[in-house]
This record gives sequence, structure tokens and C-alpha cells, in this order.
Amino acid sequence: MSRAPTVDFWFEFASTYSYLSVMRIEDLARERGVAVRWRPFLLGPIFGAQGWTSSPFNLYPAKGQYMWRDMARLCRARGLPFRRPALFPQNGLRAARIAVAAGDAMPEFCKAVYSAQFAEGEDISDLSVLIACLARAGLSETLLDTAQSPEIKAALRNQTEQAVSLGIFGAPSFTVAGELFWGDDRLKQALYWARTAP
Repeated sequence: MSRAPTVDFWFEFASTYSYLSVMRIEDLARERGVAVRWRPFLLGPIFGAQGWTSSPFNLYPAKGQYMWRDMARLCRARGLPFRRPALFPQNGLRAARIAVAAGDAMPEFCKAVYSAQFAEGEDISDLSVLIACLARAGLSETLLDTAQSPEIKAALRNQTEQAVSLGIFGAPSFTVAGELFWGDDRLKQALYWARTAP
């Protein structure tokens, strides 16, 4: 029996547009018979290498203003709740480590974290918020300790280095058989490529 084609889904918890992809990728991939590998990574080192001290949406105010309005429109069109968090970008390091530690349960935890941040406007660097996200995903608080292990820290660091090696410069991104697709608006194209690429 042949294996299903696969898309690697690269996301950063501080990324607004990753919220849109996280909330729909599983359904779209299932409809198309494509498997998804969830790949949390950190944009901070990638931005830092370009001399950026913050998100480009903060560095370029006109771009940021457009992004927030675009997010509001897209969420409304898709029936997703949306609330702009007071702090942006947020520190998603701990959330990313927990996601890695969650293994197969990663998607449900990720949905809970993105909902807390962009549907409820909460601070995902707050430990109490992450504990609530674990509960919402049906996961044990013991993952908080697991996420601080040297193995999990190294796994996230290695994944970020892999993202850099693939030429990833933003989130969400999708890689399929050596091809890079950037942005939530390229999700369907990435899934199509997974089904049709030679």
C-alpha cells in the first residue's frame, strides 16, 4: 500500500497568519488525502540574522496596520473568532517546546494556543494560559516539565536550524518534496503540489 503524500507545516506561535492555517490545515489535507507533519520553529533567530529586532509588521507600521485589518476580514469570512492581543509579537518559546513534547497530540495543543492568543487576546507566555491550553487539549501538565528537558530544547533548536537550511523566512510555510510555499494563501497550492508533484 502506497503512503499518503506529505506536507511539512512550519509555523511560529507569534505568527498571525499561522493561526489561519492551524485552524484549517487538517480538514483540507484530509479531504485531499495528504498527511501533515507539524513543524514548530522560531522566527526570532531568522529575523535577527536579517538585523530585525521585531516583527516586520511592527518595523513597518503601514504593513502592520494592513495585516491586522486583513486578519479581521479573513477571520470573519472563515467564521473564526478574532481578537487582537495587546502584545505583539508574543514570546512563543515555551509553547513551541510544549508542542514538540506533545508529539502526536501537537495539533490539538496548537489550536488551543492559537485560539487563546488570537481569538481571546491572551498572553501565551503566561504559564497559566499554557496550563489552560493543555487542559483544553486534554493533555497533562507534566508536559511542562518534559518541555524543559535538554532533548526537547535541542529538538526545537534543530528544527529551527532545519527551517533556515530550507530557506524558510516566514510563517506559515509549507515544504513539499523540496518546494517551499509561504503564507496561508499558499496552503491549498502546497497540498495540490503534494498530490501532483513528479
